[in-house]
Amino acid sequence: MMPKHCLLGPLIIFLSSATALEMQPAHVPLKPQKVRFQTRNFHNILHWQPGSSLPSNGSIYFVQYKIYGQSQWKDKVDCWGTTALFCDLTNETLDPYEQYYGRVMTASAGRHSAWTRTVRFTPGWETKLDPPVVTITRVNASLRVLLCPPELPNRNQSGKNASVENYYGLVYRVFTINNSLEKEQKAYEGTQRAVEIEGLIPHSSYCVVAEMYQHMFDRRSPRSKERCAQVP
Repeated sequence: MMPKHCLLGPLIIFLSSATALEMQPAHVPLKPQKVRFQTRNFHNILHWQPGSSLPSNGSIYFVQYKIYGQSQWKDKVDCWGTTALFCDLTNETLDPYEQYYGRVMTASAGRHSAWTRTVRFTPGWETKLDPPVVTITRVNASLRVLLCPPELPNRNQSGKNASVENYYGLVYRVFTINNSLEKEQKAYEGTQRAVEIEGLIPHSSYCVVAEMYQHMFDRRSPRSKERCAQVP
């Protein structure tokens, strides 16, 4: 009969190897990299990149989120075991002035990484706004300009998508471009969505562009697409 210490030897070696495998830093390269929120018009998408030892395919990812100050993380069911490198957390981060965290874990070839967490995320401070949609109508020798800000994923009590004006004090800036003179000038700055531009040169072609400005954060949106008309 083989002595007991001979039977225990291989088991001790196996357990020691398994423990070492669990502890070895080879798991660190599995961790998702550059875990961050990207947000536009309050559509808040969590993005990440594979760990340094992994290709972009062949791994699955698990996503959790929480509000700053809470101890309990919540699973994002739609992104639990996803192969994508992003996860839409818009519905979980709807309050523009709340602060949130997201985190991601990788599993690959029977191993899993530690969690990688975002920095603290506040949608209202960080979201990027699209420009207003501009519609123009010629009225005799003037142009009537209608400005429509981007809609948000949040819905108001009537069930309609909320406007960005629900959260920010916006100022609209409207610019006209005289195509004949190749000259641009500011035609309006204010909070009204409907603007009438007068004093235009007859028999000239004009284009109109607009942008939104946020006093609270001292930032502005990109400019809208040009809308053009011929003044009689």
